[in-house]
Amino acid sequence: MAKIIFTVTNDLSYDQRMHRIAGSLAKQGYEVRLVGRRLPGSADLPQREFLQKRIRCFFHRGIGFYAEYNFRLFWYLLFRQADMICAIDLDTILPVYLVTAIKKQQRLYDAHELFSEQKEVLSRPRIHRFWLAVERFAVPRFPKGYTVNETIRTELEKRYGVRYAVIRNLPRLTCLSNDPPRTREKWILYQGSVNEGRCFETLIPAMQQVNAKLVICGKGNFFEQTRALIHRYQLQDQITLRGYVSPEELITLTPQASIGLTLFESEGMNQYYSLANRFFDYIMAGIPQVCVDYPEYAAINRVFDIAYPVPDTASGSIAGALNNLLTDTVLYDRLRENCLSARKVLNWENEEQVLISFYKEIA
Repeated sequence: MAKIIFTVTNDLSYDQRMHRIAGSLAKQGYEVRLVGRRLPGSADLPQREFLQKRIRCFFHRGIGFYAEYNFRLFWYLLFRQADMICAIDLDTILPVYLVTAIKKQQRLYDAHELFSEQKEVLSRPRIHRFWLAVERFAVPRFPKGYTVNETIRTELEKRYGVRYAVIRNLPRLTCLSNDPPRTREKWILYQGSVNEGRCFETLIPAMQQVNAKLVICGKGNFFEQTRALIHRYQLQDQITLRGYVSPEELITLTPQASIGLTLFESEGMNQYYSLANRFFDYIMAGIPQVCVDYPEYAAINRVFDIAYPVPDTASGSIAGALNNLLTDTVLYDRLRENCLSARKVLNWENEEQVLISFYKEIA
């Protein structure tokens, strides 16, 4: 079977999406190698069905990191055998393009998001111009690829004439009791990257009006600012910053929460047209969520009725939605039961068939 290399810039320990993709293809007989980076605090990687490689860098953030990592990734790929190399997001696309052009290999693009439209990119004009130039140069040279929803597929086709497949970020189907949740202290969960554009500036003060604890699992470029906000509003006893939590622990932790959070600012296409992993993770765990009413989320919620949509991400709107879910047991139980039904459809066991068919056609 074909040899496939996937390239990411993050620590492989916490990338549930790539674990699913690489694992599914490995089980089909492909020789899969997942390449990421090693951070100073990186945990040992567990044995998996696929090969894993972490590249150690001197720089860990900013342009120094991207330049160094792409340089090291280029030389790593240049001396590895592969039938195809798939760049995950825009920040690894240049070395993948150069190596596959030199070695005449198949190249693929996994457009996990509209990278050039992230808030942290849009808010820095020079950085935005750089990534937009990379996107304009590289994406048309990757005629084959896939993305996570119809809206991003349409946008990429409009911009660059590419027609990508849609493979959503759905979790694996896990065992979960259909019994209603036990009587216990109610608490709220945010899981995912703690990055700009995730509404922590309004979520943290909103918790002043909510009689429940909030647990934040994840790290990112807004982690220290989030910590500062918690201290500013004197919510240290109500909000816990857990940092990175392993995928294995999250599978156990998430169903214990009462409510999940899927919040993004509307500024920037990447946020407005997103379809985040956590949205489906909460459904799989059988917990209702407070969710932005943006197009992709609204479309799924119209079909399955699994979330409490908020019209905006102001503190008052977030607090009101959380309080309604915490106090309205009829509403809460209805959404929970709908989650338990929806998870039978919105799971990786169904979605991976699209992935397998895509790679069979490419191979």
